[in-house]
Amino acid sequence: MLDYGQIKIGFPTRSQRPCRYRDYALFPLLFFLFTFFANAQVTSSIDSTNIKIGEEIQYSIQVNADSTDVVVFPEGQTFLPLEVIQSYKVDTTFENTKYRLIKRYGLTQFDSGAYTIPSQKVFINEKQYATDSVNVEVRDVAVDTTKQKMFDIKPAIEVKEPPFDYIKLLYWIIPILIIIGILIFIFFRRKKIKEAREVQLPPYEEALVALKNLDSSPLLRENKSKEYYSSLTEIVKRYLDREVDETALESTSDVLIARLQLHKDAGHFDFDAETIKDLDQVLKRADLVKFAKMTQEQGQAESDRRTIEEIINETHEVIPEPTEEELQENEEYLAQLEKKKKRKQWMLGIAGLFSLLILAGVVYGSINGFDNLKDAVLGNSIRELSEKKWIKSEYGNPMVVIETPEVLTRVPLKDSPATNISTKDIFTYGNMNEELYILVSTQKFAQPQEPNLDDMMEKALSDLEKGGAKNMIVKQEDFETQKGIKGKKAYGDFNVQVSDKEINKETSKYELLLFAQKEGFQQIIIVYKDDGRFAEDIKERITSSVELEISEN
Repeated sequence: MLDYGQIKIGFPTRSQRPCRYRDYALFPLLFFLFTFFANAQVTSSIDSTNIKIGEEIQYSIQVNADSTDVVVFPEGQTFLPLEVIQSYKVDTTFENTKYRLIKRYGLTQFDSGAYTIPSQKVFINEKQYATDSVNVEVRDVAVDTTKQKMFDIKPAIEVKEPPFDYIKLLYWIIPILIIIGILIFIFFRRKKIKEAREVQLPPYEEALVALKNLDSSPLLRENKSKEYYSSLTEIVKRYLDREVDETALESTSDVLIARLQLHKDAGHFDFDAETIKDLDQVLKRADLVKFAKMTQEQGQAESDRRTIEEIINETHEVIPEPTEEELQENEEYLAQLEKKKKRKQWMLGIAGLFSLLILAGVVYGSINGFDNLKDAVLGNSIRELSEKKWIKSEYGNPMVVIETPEVLTRVPLKDSPATNISTKDIFTYGNMNEELYILVSTQKFAQPQEPNLDDMMEKALSDLEKGGAKNMIVKQEDFETQKGIKGKKAYGDFNVQVSDKEINKETSKYELLLFAQKEGFQQIIIVYKDDGRFAEDIKERITSSVELEISEN
C-alpha cells in the first residue's frame, strides 16, 4: 500500500526566493500525481459500452490491497438506471506482495437509450474510494418487416379448463379406501367378538356345555393332566363366580372354600357340608397337578370330573329363585345396558361420519386448494361478488359510468345543495363497516368555474372522516382513466367508527377518485376489507371500469 504521507507539497513563503512562472507550472503536475497515487489502488472497467436491449454488461472493480485490509464492495441496485442481474464472487490473486481483488457485476437494461453508470463507492479500511462513471448506449433490436411478417394482436379468447386428472384423484382415493376398509374390518370384527361375548348362556347351562366340551377334548388321551385340571377348575370357578361369589375366579382354592363356608354359615346358600368337602379335595388335587407336576390316573380324573358336575348340580338346586324386585332390577339394568349400547353405536356412527367428512375435505383441499374448501363450507360473500355477473350503469350529472357487482342505490339528500350547486346526486352500495362499500357522487355547478382539485380532495377526505373514518392514513397521487381523463386519487386505510364509543379494530382499505371540470365534478369512493384474495381484484375492476362524461366546453 502506498504511503501518501511521503508526498509533500509546499508553497514558497515571502521570505524565500521570488516565485517564478515555472514554479507555479509544477503545481498541476504535482496535483495530478497526488490524485493518481491516491486512486491507483481502485480501478474499474467495462467490457462494452454499446449493447442490445437485455444484453449483459460485465462491469469489473479491481482493488490492490494488503492482506490486513478490509475491503467492502458495493452491493444492491447501486448501478441504476442499469439493473444488476448477477453479482459474481470476488476473484483473488497475489502479486508483488499485494492482493488483487476483482469484483464483477452483470448489468443490463430493457429500454433503449443512452445511460450513465454512476460512480461506485468502495471502502478500504473505512476509507471511501470512488470509481469513474461510464456512459452506455442500449440499442433496439432491429426487425426487418420485409422478411418478418407482422401480425395483428389476437383477441382474448376463453380457454376451457383442463380435463380433470382422474389419475391424481386415484392416488388419493385408493389409499383412503384401503384405510377405511381396514378400519371397517377392525370395527366389525371387534363388534362381532363383543356380541359373541355378550350372547352368553345362563351359568348352569354354560357350565354343562363346558363339561361336555372337556369330555370331547383329547387332553386325557394325550396325558395332559395339567391342562385337563386347569380347564376343569376354571369351569367350576366360573360357575361359582357368576352364581355364588363374584371373587371365585381370582381366588385361590383355600380362599374359595373359606368363602363358601362363610356363605353357608351366613345362610346365603344352603350348601351341603359334603359338597364343600368334595370341592376342596378336587381343588387340592388340581393344585398338585398344576403346580407340583403330579400325574393323575385317567380314572381319577374322570371321577373328579363327575364330582364337579355333581357339585354344580347341587349348587344349582340350593340357589334360591330371584324375587320380583331382583327381576325388576335386572330388567332395569338390562334396559340401561341397551340404552348405553345404542348411545355408543350412535357415537361410533357420528365419529365415522365425521372422519369420512375430514377425509373428503382433505382430498378436496389437496386437489382444489384449502381456500376453496373453506369458501365452500363457510361461504365467502366477497368471492361471490367477484365471480357473479357485474352490471355497468350510468349515474349522476355529470355522468359517471362504472361497473359494479350490484346496481348502486340513490341516496335521498337530507339538505338542499349549496347555492353554487345546481344538482347533486349520491349513489351507494353497502355500508362502510361491511366488506365492500361503493359511493358515487356527482355535482353540477350553477355557474362554470375553475375547480381546484387539491381543495376538493381535502374536502372529500374531511367528509369521509365525518362519515366514520378514523385513524386515516392518506396517500395521494394523480390518476388517469382508461380513456386518458385525468384526476386525483387518495388511498390508504382507516378504522370505521361503529358507534359514539366504539371503533372497529379491523382496518378497512379505501380508494377515493376525484375528477373536476368547469361544469361540475365527480367523486368515487371504494371501501373494502382486504381478504388477500378477491377484494383487491374487485377494487381494481371497479376503478379500471370508470368512464366519465366530460363537457365539450
